Amino acid sequence: MAIILVALGSNRCHGRHGRPAGVLRAALAELSALGRVVAVSPIIDTAPIGPGSRRYANAVAALDWAGGLPELLTALKAMERGFGRRPGQRWGDRVLDLDILAAGPAVVRGRRLQVPHPGLAVRRFVLDPLVAVAPRWRHPLHNLSARQLRARAMRPKGLPRA
Repeated sequence: MAIILVALGSNRCHGRHGRPAGVLRAALAELSALGRVVAVSPIIDTAPIGPGSRRYANAVAALDWAGGLPELLTALKAMERGFGRRPGQRWGDRVLDLDILAAGPAVVRGRRLQVPHPGLAVRRFVLDPLVAVAPRWRHPLHNLSARQLRARAMRPKGLPRA
């Protein structure tokens, strides 16, 4: 068993689960069918990036997973489809977005799967909930903790380091 960090995001309502925060709560319940959810961040409200027009609900869960990362990716994509996600515009509005953020010190660079997630180190909407779940997790490529990555992402651009 390995602890896998999974990002959850939604900015569209769902017919059965309601608003985006409700979609994430329902997705967390389904995630627990894949493995034991050992920690969950608070659900945070964030502004969209890119062409998305609605605010997002974002969270991070730590999942105790017995299988391989490709199998987990397949299960997460099936879960997204089950919630009504369809292929569309990059960073566009979506009912559910699930991403494998990290798997301890593992580094995977494949066509379909990259771990740690390539945008993890600079995205506050991921780093804020990640710090709530795993503040001491260390990025295997940057050798910085989740807390340190968030501090860097929060630093105003153009200011020198202290």
